[in-house]
Amino acid sequence: MLKKIGLLRYIVLVFLLASCKKNLSATPPSNDTLPNVSTKVFYNWTSFVMGADLSFTNQVQDYGGIYKDSGVVQDPYTIFKNHGANVVRVRLWNNPGWLASYNNGHLYSDLNDATKTMQRAKATGMAVCLDLHYSDTWADPNNQNIPAAWVGLPLSTLQDSVYQYTLFVLNVCKSNNLTPEMIQIGNETNQGMLWPVGKVTNNDFTAFAKLLQSGIKAVRDFSATSAIKPLIILHVAQFQNADWYANGVTQAGVTDFDILGISHYADYTTLTSMSEVSTNISILKAKYHKKMMLAEASYPWTLLNADHYNNICNAAFASYPISLQGQFQYMKDLTQQVISGGGAGVMYWAPDWISTSMKDKWGTGSSWDNNTFFDFSGNTLPGIDYMTFKYVF
Repeated sequence: MLKKIGLLRYIVLVFLLASCKKNLSATPPSNDTLPNVSTKVFYNWTSFVMGADLSFTNQVQDYGGIYKDSGVVQDPYTIFKNHGANVVRVRLWNNPGWLASYNNGHLYSDLNDATKTMQRAKATGMAVCLDLHYSDTWADPNNQNIPAAWVGLPLSTLQDSVYQYTLFVLNVCKSNNLTPEMIQIGNETNQGMLWPVGKVTNNDFTAFAKLLQSGIKAVRDFSATSAIKPLIILHVAQFQNADWYANGVTQAGVTDFDILGISHYADYTTLTSMSEVSTNISILKAKYHKKMMLAEASYPWTLLNADHYNNICNAAFASYPISLQGQFQYMKDLTQQVISGGGAGVMYWAPDWISTSMKDKWGTGSSWDNNTFFDFSGNTLPGIDYMTFKYVF
């Protein structure tokens, strides 16, 4: 993008961004750019998922984060429910002990924290999507670190570990009346999971498929005696990888799953037009006969930064501006494309990760404050109302 900006303009832009003060509130859009809220539609998750990954909320609030709607402080789960969210997605790490030194001994995204999130979601009347990373830390296309407790185990033992762990987690949830309606067996597992044993190398999905099958069997065995039978999601990042991934896992024998979940971010996609979203979903659905869903999506509302933690997603898509209205328009059009392609839902990643004094290995605050549904003062933005837009089905 920089090559399109003259050197002088770039220097001026950098100066202006650097001079922006922390906690700068976004300027509200003019009335003619606000979404029409007089025709709100609230969808049932079984018809179309309007999801929000709220895995950060507990930690943000522990560090003093405040969420407001129309200037009034409210519980964030109530805010999302009132703006159309029907599913809360929550990540689960096996044993994230590394977080303790950054949080005065407290852990987040462990089973205790995840069940707290699930309880808050269900208490507010929303369904739950439980995202099992099968790692002690972030799992994504470039990182699928095996949990410390499982390091050195052979494939056969790892298969049993995945089965027993998945079943244990679900039974804990059930015992607390928190059985998730959906469950992910892995997070953005483009190249497999539980590396190096379960890594996809030279297009060989064999070991990865066996690990997936163990997790899937645990869910199906659990469902045999559960009133709530979680739908199983397999998760790949970006549309350009989806067909290769789905072909790889199914050819390796993994066919017993319900949904193919896809992450779609402007910073990483090779798609160049919004219409390609519906085209890709339609093709994938017809080819693999599975429900299709955006398991993660987002769009920035500003290029400013609320803190000194560098923001990691800043790219615009096609002609959509990075602005308050741009975020709403992008998410509205993206959702319609998913619907038009026959997709089953859209889940927005970390709309709750506003800036506070919380810390991790990479910074203090949030690397996502420009992609949330809240301005730098904690007020809801117009983008959150894409979930109640009247879509054409």
